[in-house]
Amino acid sequence: MQFLEHVPLIKRLPKDQHPLVASVCVQTDFKKGDTIIKQGDSGDEFYVIRHGEASVHAGDKGGARVAGLKAGDYFGEKALLRDEPRTATIVADTMLSTLKITRKAFQDLGLHEKLQFANRRAVGGGGNVQQQKAKQPTPKTEEDVALISEALKSNENLATMTTLDEARLRAFIDVMWREEIKEGQMVIEESDLNADYFYVVESGRFEIFVREGEEEGGGTSAENALLHVETKVLNVVSQGGSFGELALLYFVPRAATVKALTDATVWVIDRGNFKDILMKVSDNKIKEYVRYLNDVSILDTLLETEKKALAKALVEMHFTQGEDVVTQDEPGNTFYIMYEGTVDIVKDGAVLNTLEASVSRGTAQFFGEKALLENEKRGATVTVKSRTAKCLVLDRDSFDMLLGPLSEIIQGQRNKKAAPGARGDDIARGRIKRHDLQRIGLLGCGGFGTVELWEHKATSETYALKGLSKGYIVKTGMQDSVMNEKNILMMTNSFFITKLWETYNGTQTLYFLLEPCLGGELYATYNRRGFHGSEKHAKYYTSGVVFAFEHLHERRIIYRDLKPENLLLTESGHIKLTDMGLAKFVIGKTFTSCGTPDYFAPELIASTGHTNAVDWWTLGVLIFELMAGHPPFESAYPMQIYAKVTKGIQKVPFPPQINASCKSLIEGLLQQDPSQRLPMRPGGVKNLMNHKWFAEHDWESMRNLTLSPPYKPVVKNRRDLANFSARKEDAPRQLEYIDPGTGWDKHFATST
Repeated sequence: MQFLEHVPLIKRLPKDQHPLVASVCVQTDFKKGDTIIKQGDSGDEFYVIRHGEASVHAGDKGGARVAGLKAGDYFGEKALLRDEPRTATIVADTMLSTLKITRKAFQDLGLHEKLQFANRRAVGGGGNVQQQKAKQPTPKTEEDVALISEALKSNENLATMTTLDEARLRAFIDVMWREEIKEGQMVIEESDLNADYFYVVESGRFEIFVREGEEEGGGTSAENALLHVETKVLNVVSQGGSFGELALLYFVPRAATVKALTDATVWVIDRGNFKDILMKVSDNKIKEYVRYLNDVSILDTLLETEKKALAKALVEMHFTQGEDVVTQDEPGNTFYIMYEGTVDIVKDGAVLNTLEASVSRGTAQFFGEKALLENEKRGATVTVKSRTAKCLVLDRDSFDMLLGPLSEIIQGQRNKKAAPGARGDDIARGRIKRHDLQRIGLLGCGGFGTVELWEHKATSETYALKGLSKGYIVKTGMQDSVMNEKNILMMTNSFFITKLWETYNGTQTLYFLLEPCLGGELYATYNRRGFHGSEKHAKYYTSGVVFAFEHLHERRIIYRDLKPENLLLTESGHIKLTDMGLAKFVIGKTFTSCGTPDYFAPELIASTGHTNAVDWWTLGVLIFELMAGHPPFESAYPMQIYAKVTKGIQKVPFPPQINASCKSLIEGLLQQDPSQRLPMRPGGVKNLMNHKWFAEHDWESMRNLTLSPPYKPVVKNRRDLANFSARKEDAPRQLEYIDPGTGWDKHFATST
């Protein structure tokens, strides 16, 4: 039991269940050199090491050694929950004594139903953190340039994130600076929020390790030795090596500690410079797009800055041979710039003209420009003649949101309109004052604060009060993101999205007052009730997400953090999307890499800019997870996830419970090319709704909330917390807020 109390999966069980776990442990010994589990094999056994050492190997043909295990360490815990391939090979380095638990023994005791499942954390792009990020570049010799260049090229994680051509390599090297590190110095601290630098080792050695278990005082020295699970060495990095690359991709607390084993010299680049260099490629693209727009006579009245804004809003679409891009006599509101391919212009069945475009020759063609002026019928059909045709697309709504109606601009009335931000609901109600509410209990805990259930003293209505620590918001530079979350919630009014009633501003905390969903999280519900593999459940909850996305995308909002943890059930069993912390109002593309790693789309990993197509990728991942019990690209480490995503869904084995039609839908959503995902193709969301997997699904009843949910949670009354298992000790540590005097939060509150 002393061992088991330090295993996170077991620790989440109620204390009275720990003896049951201990009772089903079987002592199992291995000889030096024995393979205990093998990567790729299915397994249903979990092990805790009592004595001896083992090594972890990952990759093809046994793979390289990636970590070491010792007394108190454990492996294979996911096997207690579900049948899935092992993610690594474990080999005994010495005589090894373990405690083994099988899935059958674990589940026969009903322990899987009593677990408090840990939620996966989303990662954000960071914000305007007020601190010095970069130093002046250090002059470099040819030898320095060669060493840094080789280190960058050999970093497999960087290769997963972006294409390192010579121009980018040179740009990265130019901004790097040299630092001296003393022996014993901690360069990176595990869980540190200031994760902003990437390092290349010029000389010296560094140890990368993680801390495991808990430090506990008291007891005999033998007991303390038995519980000694403080550190696990993952790697040692020396000259030509590098570390810290996750900081370049997105804001995330450090996953490990890096300590200098000797005096050392490193080359450093900050995340800001790295992201700027990545985006210079997109700047070149924008200039190219502006050149296309300069050839469109109807846009001659636009200023250069306005054309640049339009260029950023252009979205890529690909069409295949024989496909009609526009159809004669149909109303249209979309303008197309074709930069690759050949199309026929057809009127009344006769070909009037053929347009050709080529990137290599620098020629582009455009059509449908009058759609930016008014919703007139198309004068001709445009049919793709080449194998594919690649277009940049802009619809009139996007144009109007950016610059106002084109007709007014042409007439000299340049009254640019602000992006929509007005409250979207039509429910008349009075203000809800914070002092009129009283606390009932805790619903959930997140990285920045808590969600609690509160009751209105006069009306007895209950609400979910989400509190965010101002200290953490300022520490991580997320001020703009929080204001953005409020604005986005005020822009939505859908049965499939949690409703915002009020916002409050406290001395240490910002509060969102939201409608409560007392049926609990879909993530916990699936794990406790065993709904994985049920098509009836998956179709119902997926279709609710489709309507939520449709509502958000109509308002030019990208959600970016879909996962079962962010889907809530009402007391009647209806599904609602919650937590707009990573959502963003976007015309065109945005470049902030954020979300939950299991759900990252390829374009997020590559930092090449993304559109609402990332949401449809996440829907494909969600369907796979609801059916299989785990996401398709799951791995123990984010970079392994990203490598799998880059290889594509074709390399992922589908379990038997995912039938051919479901597999077809998932593959249609998990397309590497964002423009080829089902709802991004001509026909939009209807492509998804009309897919054969949804053949018998009643979309209209789902939209009207008249379709019976497949599961109705037990909710006794509006004060019932039984479907939530958050504990006070899970709440994040409060970080004291000292007002910087910038007034960043003065417009947050809608009521007091």
